[in-house]
Amino acid sequence: MTIIVTGAAGFIGHHVCLSLLSRGEKVVGLDNLNNYYDVALKQARLERLSNTKAFKFHQVDISDKDGVSQVFKRYGPIRKVVHLAAQAGVRYSIENPMAYVQSNLVGQLVILEQCRHHDSLEHFVYASSSSVYGGNTKLPFSVDDPVDRPISLYAATKRSDELMGYCYSHLYRLPATGLRFFTVYGPWGRPDMAAYLFVDAILSGRPIKLFNNGDMKRDFTYIDDIVSGVVAALDRVPCEDSEKGAGAPHRLYNLGNNHPEPLLKFVALLEKELSCKAMVERLPMQPGDVTETYADIKQAQKDLGFAPTVTIEQGLPLFVSWFRDYHRR
Repeated sequence: MTIIVTGAAGFIGHHVCLSLLSRGEKVVGLDNLNNYYDVALKQARLERLSNTKAFKFHQVDISDKDGVSQVFKRYGPIRKVVHLAAQAGVRYSIENPMAYVQSNLVGQLVILEQCRHHDSLEHFVYASSSSVYGGNTKLPFSVDDPVDRPISLYAATKRSDELMGYCYSHLYRLPATGLRFFTVYGPWGRPDMAAYLFVDAILSGRPIKLFNNGDMKRDFTYIDDIVSGVVAALDRVPCEDSEKGAGAPHRLYNLGNNHPEPLLKFVALLEKELSCKAMVERLPMQPGDVTETYADIKQAQKDLGFAPTVTIEQGLPLFVSWFRDYHRR
């Protein structure tokens, strides 16, 4: 039977597909290949997946109910779904809110509807985000913390995804797991994220932008650790939860490094790796942003055996090496 991965041309999605294919799974990837960032990068990721007959790709928007339905019918029975497609980016959600409603809310609902109509489906795993913790000041962030104060529309849509996931899990006994990712970086990363932006700017002689005057910390998590967590979650189908209210076979986990790092240290490591000093533009705090993220991963450790191992001292050189090779710089 088949595993469907949405967002297969995305950063995390394509790495998850590679991992599943490496262990012999049949994978069908969906992605709309939109132009939020360089489409050529997305296509290059897909080329890495196209070398095996076990992978099939369809350019489909997850909010297109008929298009998604056709894929599910064509490749049934579907065993599991990993839903990673989304409109990403905290700051962009302030500029273009409708894109987030369409992709993150309508898209989540379309995928949930397909899942609940497939009797063969064993597990629905979906991407949430550390941004759901919003204005919380208690650290580290725990999955048991209240998350009712989103400070960006992106965060609000990801929290809504969790609530929809729980609702469908309860109503239709659909086993579902939501994963709150913490600042993922690594080879084949997104051009709108810190590692990519900073390396590109430093090599181009442009200033890097440090918000809140650089006084920020992030729980930077290397892509291989994230993929290990996603696959471990996929393999562990949740059972009924009789302890919480109406009950549902639904779980939430933090996937982070459990070690927040100062942004200025992150920059210093890149400067060292590039043998080049960064020009810095210090800016005030941006709307929708937070000063620190810090994942409490005890539940993921207990249930999934999640154990991140890659430090930024190890991971950033790997990213820089990929960046130079990909861009021939």
